[in-house]
Amino acid sequence: MKRALALAPNHISTYGLTYEKATRLWTQRRRGLVKSLDEDVELAMFLHGIDTLAAAGLRQYEVSNHARPGRECQHNRTYWANWAYYGVGVGAARYVNGTRDLNTRSVPTYLDRIAAGRPATVQSETLGPEERARETVGTQLRRAEGIDREQFRGQTGFAFDDLVGPRLAGHIAAGRLADDGQLVCLTRTGVCVADTIIADIT
Repeated sequence: MKRALALAPNHISTYGLTYEKATRLWTQRRRGLVKSLDEDVELAMFLHGIDTLAAAGLRQYEVSNHARPGRECQHNRTYWANWAYYGVGVGAARYVNGTRDLNTRSVPTYLDRIAAGRPATVQSETLGPEERARETVGTQLRRAEGIDREQFRGQTGFAFDDLVGPRLAGHIAAGRLADDGQLVCLTRTGVCVADTIIADIT
């Protein structure tokens, strides 16, 4: 962290390492060449990162993203708000009108398809209105500002409390969520278990 901050960055991402199947790292872990961190150690590192970056002037604007004021990644902000975005090229992803598409990651296949006038899409998923609204809960809750009820209704057409309200109380009582009547957001405790909370309420 000290070495990263010595470079005077405007933005730092602190994602926990994920072992994706069929990657070299996943294979190394299976062979015992790489060991996973103990969860308590990983949590301590995560919290240390938040505090260290905040002290250096990089605000946590999403669970794993920190930036100096005004230097937040615009793609990240669009993605975590669950607004539409376009992606062009090999391996690119896009999300437009509730449909998420992914292009092939193979350069030869991509070029062949484009030359033949065919789409390079290899995976596509279209969500219904309620699915989109629930996904929006999951993405927006990761942001430091959380979910604004009024904006949420305008974006999704659903009232936030009608969609997930009954599941909020337990997380609020446990100190994992804060709710001022307009905004619902993760607390410091909640940020540490964001995926669990999102899975529970969506």
